[in-house]
Amino acid sequence: MTIQSKKDDLIALTQFVLAEAKKQGATSAEVGISRGDGLSVDVRMAEIDKLEYHRDQGIGLTVYFDKAQGAASSGDLSEAAIRDAVRAACNIARFTSEDDCLGLADAELMATHLPDLDLYHPWELSAEEAIETAISCEQTARDHDSRITNSDGASLSTYSGLNAYANSHGFAAVRASSSHSLSCSVIANEANGEGMQRDHWYTSSRVAGRLDSAESVGRTAAEKTLERLDARKLSNREVPVMYIPQLASSLFGHYKSAISGGSLYRKASFLVDSLGSKVFPEFIRLSEQPFIPQGARSAAYDGEGVATQERDLVTDGIVQTYLLSSYSARKMGLQTTGHASGVHNLTVDSTGQSYEEMLALMDKGLLLTGLIGSGINGITGDYSRGATGFWVENGKIQYPVEEITIAGNLKDMFANIVAVGNDWDDRISTRTGSVLVEKMMVSGE
Repeated sequence: MTIQSKKDDLIALTQFVLAEAKKQGATSAEVGISRGDGLSVDVRMAEIDKLEYHRDQGIGLTVYFDKAQGAASSGDLSEAAIRDAVRAACNIARFTSEDDCLGLADAELMATHLPDLDLYHPWELSAEEAIETAISCEQTARDHDSRITNSDGASLSTYSGLNAYANSHGFAAVRASSSHSLSCSVIANEANGEGMQRDHWYTSSRVAGRLDSAESVGRTAAEKTLERLDARKLSNREVPVMYIPQLASSLFGHYKSAISGGSLYRKASFLVDSLGSKVFPEFIRLSEQPFIPQGARSAAYDGEGVATQERDLVTDGIVQTYLLSSYSARKMGLQTTGHASGVHNLTVDSTGQSYEEMLALMDKGLLLTGLIGSGINGITGDYSRGATGFWVENGKIQYPVEEITIAGNLKDMFANIVAVGNDWDDRISTRTGSVLVEKMMVSGE
């Protein structure tokens, strides 16, 4: 069956669901249907730990009886099972309280332009090939240095699928996408035998041919693990902190959470009433770019069928928009911003420095490479997390550090960003380089 035939089948199923909902008395409805398949393998010490084939399908539907809502789901896509799911959703709606903010997103906001974003690249990979690749990855890491004494293993996964969404406004579309990844984690022992360190590396892409080689992933995992050996603690101090790109993305993740409708209308955010306010330095620009070909979060419409659009979330450090679904927008007396399924490819403009130039700019401080736990208060912005990294002096890495805690307040951290590097990590949906924060408290005692 061709990919187009599969899409047509899912569209036909969505229309059956919507017709059944109407037949059973719903004033409106929306439905999502997914189908996909894949393969994953985990190996450890050159032995197969787990091999799984995936073939998934499911349906989730929501019906509305005016302003009352009911929802149901099923893994069975037969007509009988769908009728039962619709009946269950309708029964729930009949007995729930009304909420004036419930309902489909406004019809005029539905996406009408559905460009091909090149997200679908299935990988025809046999189990034997997957196992061989994962073992090769791990073996490269284990052979890299005699101090690599153990392994948490290597994992390879591939998945391709279709997701259909339709609602009573007449909107119906199918998104085809794929994802592939390879990772490795190993353990090294210190020379005195008294301590050990663990680290990992991975590669991911929508296109299998763009994955880093198994040997490259294994070698990098080993190198990163060896760099962690002989780690020290730090005394309590207030110093600059530089987040590598993989962790810098979490900083902007906290910002996205703080300006999301669910947090704002509940008054559970430290950025309530921040629209038009300066939160970052004036050189900070955060933009959403949903139409990047093969992008990690590319999409022409959100989870309610609302058209996505290129827009600035922050310009010159100033908040330009909140992130709203139709429900949260109505709770706030506003209009949805097309973020019912989150932000679609956030890009943080760089101030132009390379990784090495960022270290030189910091001069003396903490290079942050790992975060542990989650001590974030979304209401106050208070921030405290366990951390690992490297101590830097004169712009050069001196030694690894561990068993430390970094602390601050997100409002202050955002305002005190000094620079954003150009060392983007294409594996993550927030496209940012390293971020240097002027000062944070570091505790190690």
